[in-house]
Amino acid sequence: MRKSPAEILESYKLIGRRGLMLGGIQLAVVATLGLRLRSMQLDHADEYRLLSDGNSIKIRLIPPARGLIHDRNGLIVAGNEQNYRVTLTREDAGGDVATVLRRLSRLIPMTPERIEELLTEFGKRSAITPIVLADRLSWEQFSSIAVNAPSLPGVTPEAGLSRIYPRAGDLSHVMGYVGPVSDYDLSKIENPDPVLMLPEFQLGKVGIETKMEDVLRGKAGSRRVEVNSAGREMRELGRQEGQQGATVQLTIDAQLQNYAAQRLGEESAAAVVMDVQTGDILAISSSPVFDPNKFVRGISGPEYRALMEHDHRPLADKTVQGVYPPGSTFKMVTLLAGLDAGVINGSSGYYCSGFLELGTRKFHCWRRGGHGHVGVVASLEQSCDVFYYELAQRVGIDRIAAMARKLGIGVRHDLPMSAVAEGIAPDRAWKRARYDQEWRVGDSLNSSIGQGYVLASPLQLAVMTARVATGRNVKPRLIRAIDGVPQPIAEAEDLGLAEAHLALARRGMEAVMNSNRGTAMRSRIITPEWHMAGKTGTSQVRNITAAERARGVMRNDQLPWNRRDHALFVCYAPYEKPRYAVSLVVEHGGGGSAVAAPIARDILLFALAGGLPPLSAIPDGERAAMQARHDAMTLYRPDAKPSPGSSRA
Repeated sequence: MRKSPAEILESYKLIGRRGLMLGGIQLAVVATLGLRLRSMQLDHADEYRLLSDGNSIKIRLIPPARGLIHDRNGLIVAGNEQNYRVTLTREDAGGDVATVLRRLSRLIPMTPERIEELLTEFGKRSAITPIVLADRLSWEQFSSIAVNAPSLPGVTPEAGLSRIYPRAGDLSHVMGYVGPVSDYDLSKIENPDPVLMLPEFQLGKVGIETKMEDVLRGKAGSRRVEVNSAGREMRELGRQEGQQGATVQLTIDAQLQNYAAQRLGEESAAAVVMDVQTGDILAISSSPVFDPNKFVRGISGPEYRALMEHDHRPLADKTVQGVYPPGSTFKMVTLLAGLDAGVINGSSGYYCSGFLELGTRKFHCWRRGGHGHVGVVASLEQSCDVFYYELAQRVGIDRIAAMARKLGIGVRHDLPMSAVAEGIAPDRAWKRARYDQEWRVGDSLNSSIGQGYVLASPLQLAVMTARVATGRNVKPRLIRAIDGVPQPIAEAEDLGLAEAHLALARRGMEAVMNSNRGTAMRSRIITPEWHMAGKTGTSQVRNITAAERARGVMRNDQLPWNRRDHALFVCYAPYEKPRYAVSLVVEHGGGGSAVAAPIARDILLFALAGGLPPLSAIPDGERAAMQARHDAMTLYRPDAKPSPGSSRA
C-alpha cells in the first residue's frame, strides 16, 4: 500500500529527529573522550610519563603521633618532641651505599665503625626498607643535609616526633618506655601493622607503654611522592594524614608521685597510695628510679650495665613485681579468719610467754620476755606473735588462705603494668602441688605472722588495707579516661565480713598508731580529723639459729645490707572516714616501725593535705627531721614550665 505524500513527509521528519538524537549522543561521547585524552596528555602528562618510566610515583607511610598520657589533673607525663633524623633507602642510592655514607659523613659525625655497622644493616634489610643513619640532629645538621640532597641519592632528611617523659624517673616503672621495633617484637605479632616496619618506629617495651600499645599507637597516614631516576624525591603529589593515638589519663597524681619518689630516696623500696572509695591508684613508686628517656634515645652500654648490676635493682618494679613476706602486716588476715570462723571473739585472748613450743621446736615472739595476756585489739597494737601462733592452730591454714585471697593477697590484680605478680596465699593443696609435701602445723604458725610461704606485693598490701578499711571488695585501677571517656569504676561489693569483726581489726590498727604501747606511736598523725590506723611489719630474710639467740641476736645495722630484715608498713586515714590507704616496703630496711612507718606517714599526709605535709600534723619531736627532709627535696611544681607534648586536637 502506497503512502500518501503527507505520511512520507512525517516519516522523514521522524527519521531526522532520531538521527539528530543519535548524532548528539555520539558527539557527546566523542567530546568526553577528547576532553579526557586532553587531560591525560596535557594536564597529567608528567605524572603518567613518570609512571610509564617504572614506579616513579611511590607511596610513603607517615608514622602517626603517639598518644599522650596525662596524670589525673591533666599534666602530661608522656609526650612527643620534635626529632630531626636522616634515612637512606638502598634501592634509591644508585647501588653505591658506601659512597653515599662517606659523603654524608662530611656533613654529620659518622665514624668508620658506624659506617661499617650501617653497611652490615643494609645487607640484612630489604632494598626498599629505609634505614635510619642518624637521629636527634641539630637544625644546622638537618639543613646542611637538605641543601646537599642532590649529591646524596637515597638520603631523606625527616622531621618526626620522638617520645619524651617530662617527669623522667618519677613514673619510670609505671610508664615504662618505648624503643625501636626489633625482630623479636615482630615475631610476637601475628599480623604486624605495616607502620611497625618504618625506620626507628617506636613501640612500647614495658609498662603502660606496652600494655596499651594498641590504644597509643594511632593509625599511619600516607603520601604520594614523585621521584626522579636517581631515586630523589622531587615533589609531593598528595598526602593523607594519619590519626594520632588516643590520649590516656591515669589515676596517678603526678605531684604525689613525685613526693613519694623523693621520700623513698635511694632506698630499695616501694610505695602504693590508693583511694579506698574508688580504687584509684594515686601513687605507685618503686625506688631507685631510672630515666626512661635514656632508653628512648639509646642508652649506652656502661649506663645499662650500671643499672643491671646495681644491688638495689632500679629496673625492677617492686610495687607489682616484687613479692615479700608481709610479716606482721598479715596479722589482720589471720585475725579476721579467726573471727569469721568463730574461733575467737572480741573478748578472747592468749598468754604470751615469749615463745610457743611445738614438739621440739620453739616459735619465738619478737618480744623476748613475752607480752603476758593479750586480747584481740592488743594483739595488733603490740604485734604479739604468740597470739597468732595460738590462733593459727585453731583456725587452720585453709581458712587463713581463703581470707587472704578475699582481702586481695594471692590474687593477680588487673592493671596495665608489666609482670604483675600473683603472690602466694598458701594452703594445703598449694604445698602438695608445689612441693609434693603435706602441710605441717609449723607451716601454719609461720604463715600466721606473714612468714614462711606467704608472699605479697606492695600493691596487694594496699588492696588488703583498703578492703579492711571499707569492708568492700575495692579493686585497684590505673586508667581514668581514654580520649576523654571516663573508664568505669568496678563496683565494690560487700566482702561479706561482719562489721563487728572489721571494727576489731580497725581498732587494733588505730591502737598501733595512737596507743602508748602501739608499735608505731612515734609516727602518728596528731591532727584529729586525719587520725590514721596502721600496722607495722618486719619480715626476716634469714634464719636465726638457737646459738645466735643464746648469745644475742645481731641488730640489723650490724649485718650486711642484703641480710637485714625487710621493713613494712600499711595504713589508712582518716580513721573514722577512710579515704586513702598506703602500703610501703623497704627492702632490708630493718624494722617496720623505725624505717617504713615514718615514710608511709609522710606520703599519706601529702595525700590528705593535697600538698606538702604541714609540720603541725606530727608530734613535736618529729618536726625538725621532717623540715630537714623537705628542705632537701626538689618538689614538682606543675606550673614551673609547660610540659612537652603534642595535641591530638
